[in-house]
Amino acid sequence: MDPVVFNEKLEFLRKCVNRIEAKRAPSVAALREDLDRQDILALNLTRAVQICVDIATHALSETEETVPTTMGEAFDSLEHLGWIDSNLKSRLQAAVGFRNVAVHNYQQINWDIVQAITWQHLEDFRAFAYSISQQLDNG
Repeated sequence: MDPVVFNEKLEFLRKCVNRIEAKRAPSVAALREDLDRQDILALNLTRAVQICVDIATHALSETEETVPTTMGEAFDSLEHLGWIDSNLKSRLQAAVGFRNVAVHNYQQINWDIVQAITWQHLEDFRAFAYSISQQLDNG
């Protein structure tokens, strides 16, 4: 993967995660009442997931792995290569599920889940970035 492109994607991921941290709600009730906060969080979570998928598919294109046919399969392939562990794979696949709801069925977003993601799972994005960086640095 071109290091410049990779670093740009990592920087964009970092900005998304930082924006989520800055705008996450103190409670799910506060989140449900704040439409602007909902939009900011949903957009940046969607972007963060998409960036992870983009990085995964880009990195996989330089391996012998079969090209994934779904976003979730990209993380299966990374696990198969040993680039991420099964727990991170599962959490990232769940994030893809959230992304799909956010993109295709915005009215059906479960704000309890968004609240949980913003407080308990942002580290997943950092862990992904770290794991992929380590693999690419090691050649």
